[in-house]
Amino acid sequence: MIRIGEYNELKVARKCDFGLFLDAETGSTKDDILLPIKDTSDIDDLEVGNSINVFIYRDSKDRLIATTKHPYAVVGEIAYLKVVSNTRIGAFLDFGLERDLFVPIKEQGYLIEPDKKYLFYVYVDKTNRLAATTYIDKFLQVPDAEEDLSKKEFSGTVYGFQTNGSVMIALENKYRGVILNKECFIKVSQGDTLTNLRFEKQFEDGIICVTPRKYPKDERIELEHKIYEYLKDNNGFMPYNDKSSPEDIKRVFKESKNYFKNALGGLMKKGLISQDKSGTKLIK
Repeated sequence: MIRIGEYNELKVARKCDFGLFLDAETGSTKDDILLPIKDTSDIDDLEVGNSINVFIYRDSKDRLIATTKHPYAVVGEIAYLKVVSNTRIGAFLDFGLERDLFVPIKEQGYLIEPDKKYLFYVYVDKTNRLAATTYIDKFLQVPDAEEDLSKKEFSGTVYGFQTNGSVMIALENKYRGVILNKECFIKVSQGDTLTNLRFEKQFEDGIICVTPRKYPKDERIELEHKIYEYLKDNNGFMPYNDKSSPEDIKRVFKESKNYFKNALGGLMKKGLISQDKSGTKLIK
């Protein structure tokens, strides 16, 4: 049985001027599948009865077609794909083949824009055609229980947000991950890729909690430098101190108030700044 959207090992049934017809193993030659000349470089080396590994999909006329080219993903896989266009009936993705991959409107969980890349799950729809969806959560995996994640750093792609603002992220584009809202101080959107994500913990349901922040000591040192440079660029003064609101600190420094206070304390111990009700001053 032919598996659409996957690789199939098929035999050459006959040759023609424009390619090869492959045996679909239905017992009827009318079901033979065309492998066009342009879709293989080995056509001169193949004879009737030879086997060849091909990817099967449908062409623009809805006929099964074979190719030795490799798409960016097969059925059952999650892939980071570029949006070619978005129409009123659905979007089309660059799939690595001549025909783009279709994403129905109902399978778009958020606004996807042309020329941007997002994560999609590839599947075969009810009409036996290849399609893709942004609803990837249930297809993501959890790592093996015995795998030690404690010292591991991840990369990942954002694919959604929880109601509390926490970021849903596909780690290595295959594991279910989350960045808690209290740990994310940068603006991210679906399709954004993040690197150097540090493991925090793993929940009972297998979801991996990560943070884009460095270890506390490294984070404090970096923030101290950022505050010091900010003061230098603003004539040695800023209207922010350890009494400032968390919202202001997050907006200006992309950090939590707790980390901000620790960094201010470090700069004060070094004799580099002073604070009063109006803000923070650089000591020259």
